[in-house]
Amino acid sequence: MKVFEDLSWLYSERYDILVTIFSTIIIYAIVIIITRINGLRTFAKMSSFDFAITIAIGSVIASTMLLPKQSVVKGAIGLVVLIALQYIVARMRKKSAVFENAVTNTPVLLMDGNHILTENLKATRVTEADLYAKLREANVTNKDQVLAVVLETTGDISVLHSGATSSTLDPDLLRGVQKKL
Repeated sequence: MKVFEDLSWLYSERYDILVTIFSTIIIYAIVIIITRINGLRTFAKMSSFDFAITIAIGSVIASTMLLPKQSVVKGAIGLVVLIALQYIVARMRKKSAVFENAVTNTPVLLMDGNHILTENLKATRVTEADLYAKLREANVTNKDQVLAVVLETTGDISVLHSGATSSTLDPDLLRGVQKKL
């Protein structure tokens, strides 16, 4: 086979390897500095916007480290711009409810007690199989233990269930959660 005749795809020149090592060290240091300045929120998954920024940051880091023609300066500028955007959006979300609603998903109730909200599952494209998998992950052994299941703004599913200490749900925990879609 021709693919195996040319094995150059298996290795790199020393220069390329050194550039990758150098780029990785520089970008790693820049990420640490930016994270110290911006705080832990830099890589949080608190909202869909945060999640998107985290993916974009990962892409910039990877391309800066691995693409030989990508400059470290361009990668650093890209990181700074992404973090600045995240900071600006976080500030604007605090100041404007309209902006908050535009950039943030609303959490959605998928189960109210032991009752599955089928319409909400359909609207959010979550299958019953996904729901049951999350219930099992939360060690729910009976649907009667379920107090609520919420599809969070990040796409995570939270299972609130009765435990040894309580079998009631504090209504504040469902503040801002859409009950019906």
